[in-house]
Amino acid sequence: MDALLARLQGLYESFYNAIVPEQRYMAYVNGLKITLIISLFAVLLGVAIGVVVAVIKVCKDHTKSRLVHILAKICDLYITVIRGTPLMVQLLIIYNLIFTSRDTSPILVGTVCFGINSGAYVAEIVRAGINAVDVGQMEAGRSLGFTWLKTMWYIVLPQAIKNILPALGNEFIVLIKETSVASVIAVNDLTKNAQYIGSRTWDLIPPLIIAAVIYLIIVIGLSKLLKLFERRLAKGDRH
Repeated sequence: MDALLARLQGLYESFYNAIVPEQRYMAYVNGLKITLIISLFAVLLGVAIGVVVAVIKVCKDHTKSRLVHILAKICDLYITVIRGTPLMVQLLIIYNLIFTSRDTSPILVGTVCFGINSGAYVAEIVRAGINAVDVGQMEAGRSLGFTWLKTMWYIVLPQAIKNILPALGNEFIVLIKETSVASVIAVNDLTKNAQYIGSRTWDLIPPLIIAAVIYLIIVIGLSKLLKLFERRLAKGDRH
Protein backbone atom coordinates (compact mmCIF):
# COMPACT_ATOMS: atom_id res chain seq x y z
CA MET A 1 0.00 0.00 0.00
CA ASP A 2 2.81 2.39 0.89
CA ALA A 3 4.48 1.69 -2.45
CA LEU A 4 1.23 2.47 -4.27
CA LEU A 5 0.76 5.72 -2.34
CA ALA A 6 4.36 6.72 -3.06
CA ARG A 7 3.83 6.02 -6.76
CA LEU A 8 0.63 8.06 -6.82
CA GLN A 9 2.40 10.88 -4.98
CA GLY A 10 5.20 10.84 -7.55
CA LEU A 11 2.66 10.85 -10.37
CA TYR A 12 0.86 13.81 -8.82
CA GLU A 13 4.12 15.74 -8.46
CA SER A 14 5.07 15.01 -12.08
CA PHE A 15 1.82 16.45 -13.41
CA TYR A 16 1.91 19.30 -10.89
CA ASN A 17 5.41 20.27 -12.06
CA ALA A 18 4.24 20.11 -15.66
CA ILE A 19 1.40 22.58 -15.03
CA VAL A 20 1.77 24.89 -12.04
CA PRO A 21 5.37 26.11 -11.42
CA GLU A 22 6.44 29.17 -13.45
CA GLN A 23 2.86 29.35 -14.80
CA ARG A 24 3.63 26.50 -17.17
CA TYR A 25 -0.08 26.11 -17.90
CA MET A 26 0.23 29.29 -19.98
CA ALA A 27 2.58 27.45 -22.34
CA TYR A 28 -0.25 25.03 -23.14
CA VAL A 29 -2.68 27.92 -23.62
CA ASN A 30 -0.31 29.81 -25.93
CA GLY A 31 0.56 26.65 -27.84
CA LEU A 32 -3.11 25.82 -28.29
CA LYS A 33 -3.71 29.34 -29.59
CA ILE A 34 -1.01 28.89 -32.26
CA THR A 35 -2.39 25.45 -33.18
CA LEU A 36 -5.91 26.84 -33.68
CA ILE A 37 -4.67 29.86 -35.66
CA ILE A 38 -2.66 27.69 -38.06
CA SER A 39 -5.54 25.21 -38.41
CA LEU A 40 -8.15 27.89 -39.09
CA PHE A 41 -6.20 29.83 -41.70
CA ALA A 42 -4.86 26.62 -43.26
CA VAL A 43 -8.36 25.23 -43.77
CA LEU A 44 -9.51 28.56 -45.27
CA LEU A 45 -6.56 28.49 -47.68
CA GLY A 46 -7.21 24.82 -48.36
CA VAL A 47 -10.87 25.50 -49.19
CA ALA A 48 -9.89 28.34 -51.56
CA ILE A 49 -7.34 26.13 -53.35
CA GLY A 50 -9.66 23.13 -53.31
CA VAL A 51 -12.58 25.00 -54.88
CA VAL A 52 -10.42 26.38 -57.70
CA VAL A 53 -8.83 23.00 -58.41
CA ALA A 54 -12.20 21.19 -58.29
CA VAL A 55 -13.85 23.68 -60.67
CA ILE A 56 -10.96 23.37 -63.13
CA LYS A 57 -11.16 19.55 -63.04
CA VAL A 58 -14.93 19.59 -63.58
CA CYS A 59 -14.66 22.28 -66.27
CA LYS A 60 -12.23 20.09 -68.23
CA ASP A 61 -15.08 17.71 -69.09
CA HIS A 62 -17.23 20.53 -70.48
CA THR A 63 -14.81 22.48 -72.63
CA LYS A 64 -12.29 21.94 -75.40
CA SER A 65 -10.10 24.84 -74.24
CA ARG A 66 -6.45 23.81 -74.38
CA LEU A 67 -5.63 26.11 -71.45
CA VAL A 68 -8.23 24.45 -69.21
CA HIS A 69 -6.93 20.98 -70.11
CA ILE A 70 -3.37 22.05 -69.29
CA LEU A 71 -4.50 23.52 -65.98
CA ALA A 72 -6.43 20.31 -65.24
CA LYS A 73 -3.27 18.26 -65.79
CA ILE A 74 -1.37 20.56 -63.42
CA CYS A 75 -4.16 20.11 -60.85
CA ASP A 76 -3.98 16.33 -61.24
CA LEU A 77 -0.22 16.46 -60.69
CA TYR A 78 -0.68 18.70 -57.63
CA ILE A 79 -3.20 16.31 -56.07
CA THR A 80 -1.06 13.25 -56.83
CA VAL A 81 2.10 14.77 -55.37
CA ILE A 82 0.49 16.22 -52.25
CA ARG A 83 -1.53 13.12 -51.43
CA GLY A 84 1.37 10.82 -52.23
CA THR A 85 4.08 12.40 -50.06
CA PRO A 86 4.35 12.73 -46.26
CA LEU A 87 3.16 15.99 -44.73
CA MET A 88 6.34 16.43 -42.71
CA VAL A 89 8.47 16.16 -45.86
CA GLN A 90 6.30 18.81 -47.54
CA LEU A 91 6.67 21.05 -44.49
CA LEU A 92 10.46 20.76 -44.51
CA ILE A 93 10.69 21.36 -48.28
CA ILE A 94 8.51 24.46 -48.16
CA TYR A 95 10.38 25.79 -45.11
CA ASN A 96 13.88 25.21 -46.51
CA LEU A 97 13.28 25.79 -50.21
CA ILE A 98 10.60 28.45 -50.56
CA PHE A 99 10.76 30.50 -47.34
CA THR A 100 14.51 31.01 -47.17
CA SER A 101 14.48 34.34 -45.32
CA ARG A 102 15.44 34.18 -41.65
CA ASP A 103 12.72 36.71 -40.86
CA THR A 104 9.97 34.45 -42.21
CA SER A 105 7.44 33.53 -39.54
CA PRO A 106 7.28 29.77 -38.92
CA ILE A 107 3.55 30.25 -38.31
CA LEU A 108 3.17 31.62 -41.86
CA VAL A 109 5.15 28.69 -43.25
CA GLY A 110 3.00 26.23 -41.32
CA THR A 111 -0.21 27.88 -42.46
CA VAL A 112 0.86 27.85 -46.12
CA CYS A 113 2.09 24.26 -45.99
CA PHE A 114 -0.97 22.89 -44.23
CA GLY A 115 -3.20 24.95 -46.51
CA ILE A 116 -1.55 23.53 -49.63
CA ASN A 117 -1.77 20.03 -48.19
CA SER A 118 -5.41 20.45 -47.21
CA GLY A 119 -6.26 21.91 -50.63
CA ALA A 120 -5.50 18.59 -52.36
CA TYR A 121 -7.98 16.76 -50.15
CA VAL A 122 -10.58 19.52 -50.21
CA ALA A 123 -10.42 19.55 -54.03
CA GLU A 124 -11.62 15.95 -54.17
CA ILE A 125 -14.30 16.67 -51.57
CA VAL A 126 -15.57 19.68 -53.54
CA ARG A 127 -15.43 17.79 -56.84
CA ALA A 128 -17.53 15.01 -55.34
CA GLY A 129 -19.98 17.63 -54.04
CA ILE A 130 -20.26 19.24 -57.47
CA ASN A 131 -20.86 15.88 -59.15
CA ALA A 132 -23.57 15.13 -56.58
CA VAL A 133 -25.61 18.17 -57.66
CA ASP A 134 -28.29 17.26 -60.19
CA VAL A 135 -27.20 18.02 -63.77
CA GLY A 136 -30.55 19.71 -64.25
CA GLN A 137 -29.28 22.61 -62.14
CA MET A 138 -26.56 23.33 -64.68
CA GLU A 139 -29.01 23.02 -67.55
CA ALA A 140 -31.45 25.36 -65.81
CA GLY A 141 -28.75 27.97 -65.33
CA ARG A 142 -27.64 27.74 -68.93
CA SER A 143 -31.25 28.07 -70.11
CA LEU A 144 -31.47 31.35 -68.18
CA GLY A 145 -28.58 32.72 -70.20
CA PHE A 146 -25.79 32.18 -67.67
CA THR A 147 -22.38 31.07 -68.89
CA TRP A 148 -21.05 27.73 -67.65
CA LEU A 149 -18.77 29.47 -65.15
CA LYS A 150 -21.51 31.75 -63.79
CA THR A 151 -23.88 28.81 -63.45
CA MET A 152 -21.20 26.90 -61.58
CA TRP A 153 -20.46 29.86 -59.28
CA TYR A 154 -24.00 31.05 -58.52
CA ILE A 155 -26.07 27.85 -58.71
CA VAL A 156 -24.03 24.64 -58.52
CA LEU A 157 -21.25 25.56 -56.08
CA PRO A 158 -23.55 26.89 -53.30
CA GLN A 159 -25.48 23.61 -53.36
CA ALA A 160 -22.27 21.57 -53.46
CA ILE A 161 -20.72 23.48 -50.55
CA LYS A 162 -23.84 22.92 -48.47
CA ASN A 163 -23.61 19.18 -49.11
CA ILE A 164 -19.93 18.95 -48.21
CA LEU A 165 -19.86 21.22 -45.13
CA PRO A 166 -19.70 18.19 -42.78
CA ALA A 167 -16.73 16.82 -44.74
CA LEU A 168 -15.01 20.22 -44.53
CA GLY A 169 -15.62 20.20 -40.80
CA ASN A 170 -13.88 16.84 -40.58
CA GLU A 171 -10.97 18.27 -42.58
CA PHE A 172 -10.60 21.04 -39.97
CA ILE A 173 -10.55 18.45 -37.19
CA VAL A 174 -7.89 16.45 -39.02
CA LEU A 175 -5.82 19.61 -39.55
CA ILE A 176 -5.81 20.38 -35.82
CA LYS A 177 -4.15 17.02 -35.17
CA GLU A 178 -1.79 17.27 -38.14
CA THR A 179 -0.40 20.63 -37.03
CA SER A 180 1.49 18.78 -34.30
CA VAL A 181 4.27 18.13 -36.85
CA ALA A 182 4.80 21.91 -37.20
CA SER A 183 7.15 21.70 -34.23
CA VAL A 184 9.90 20.48 -36.62
CA ILE A 185 10.18 24.03 -38.00
CA ALA A 186 10.19 25.64 -34.53
CA VAL A 187 6.51 26.58 -34.45
CA ASN A 188 5.61 26.98 -30.77
CA ASP A 189 2.39 25.04 -31.06
CA LEU A 190 0.85 22.83 -28.38
CA THR A 191 3.17 19.88 -29.04
CA LYS A 192 6.32 22.02 -29.16
CA ASN A 193 5.47 23.77 -25.90
CA ALA A 194 4.75 20.44 -24.24
CA GLN A 195 8.19 19.23 -25.31
CA TYR A 196 9.72 22.44 -23.93
CA ILE A 197 8.06 21.92 -20.55
CA GLY A 198 9.31 18.33 -20.54
CA SER A 199 12.85 19.60 -21.07
CA ARG A 200 12.46 21.90 -18.05
CA THR A 201 11.04 19.24 -15.73
CA TRP A 202 13.24 16.40 -17.02
CA ASP A 203 10.07 14.35 -17.41
CA LEU A 204 8.62 14.41 -20.92
CA ILE A 205 5.67 12.04 -20.47
CA PRO A 206 3.33 14.20 -18.29
CA PRO A 207 3.45 17.28 -20.60
CA LEU A 208 2.84 15.09 -23.66
CA ILE A 209 -0.09 13.36 -21.94
CA ILE A 210 -1.53 16.78 -21.07
CA ALA A 211 -1.13 17.90 -24.70
CA ALA A 212 -2.76 14.67 -25.91
CA VAL A 213 -5.72 15.21 -23.56
CA ILE A 214 -6.13 18.79 -24.83
CA TYR A 215 -6.13 17.56 -28.44
CA LEU A 216 -8.65 14.85 -27.50
CA ILE A 217 -10.99 17.32 -25.78
CA ILE A 218 -10.90 19.67 -28.77
CA VAL A 219 -11.52 16.88 -31.28
CA ILE A 220 -14.39 15.40 -29.24
CA GLY A 221 -15.94 18.85 -28.79
CA LEU A 222 -15.67 19.74 -32.47
CA SER A 223 -16.99 16.30 -33.47
CA LYS A 224 -20.07 16.81 -31.31
CA LEU A 225 -20.62 20.29 -32.78
CA LEU A 226 -20.23 18.82 -36.27
CA LYS A 227 -22.84 16.14 -35.58
CA LEU A 228 -25.21 18.80 -34.23
CA PHE A 229 -24.61 20.86 -37.37
CA GLU A 230 -25.27 17.83 -39.58
CA ARG A 231 -28.58 17.20 -37.81
CA ARG A 232 -29.56 20.84 -38.30
CA LEU A 233 -28.74 20.58 -42.01
CA ALA A 234 -30.72 17.36 -42.36
CA LYS A 235 -33.65 18.93 -40.53
CA GLY A 236 -33.50 21.98 -42.81
CA ASP A 237 -33.47 19.78 -45.92
CA ARG A 238 -36.58 17.91 -44.74
CA HIS A 239 -38.40 21.21 -44.35
